[in-house]
Amino acid sequence: MSRIDSEARALLLNRRDALRRNHGESGWLGDDDHAEAVIADKVGRELAEVDAALGRIAQGVYGTCVACGGPLGLQRLRAIPEARYCLGCSGHRPGDD
Repeated sequence: MSRIDSEARALLLNRRDALRRNHGESGWLGDDDHAEAVIADKVGRELAEVDAALGRIAQGVYGTCVACGGPLGLQRLRAIPEARYCLGCSGHRPGDD
């Protein structure tokens, strides 16, 4: 495993643990069930992205765009460790990083 993969893996594992821990705390918003559901959905999506990135590390394809196969770039990976698309491809997919 490369140094970049190791660094990303550590960051992603810490982020996953924090998301799970913070989401497990009850009473974030009191009685606002709708807002709680929106947050739960967002946390669920973030957890899925983190888990997918960890899977790409395990498969040895971390840092490769899932659309074009090109490199994501070190700066992009450091800024968004769970990124799936290079800058060129992410511009064609609204809401995808």
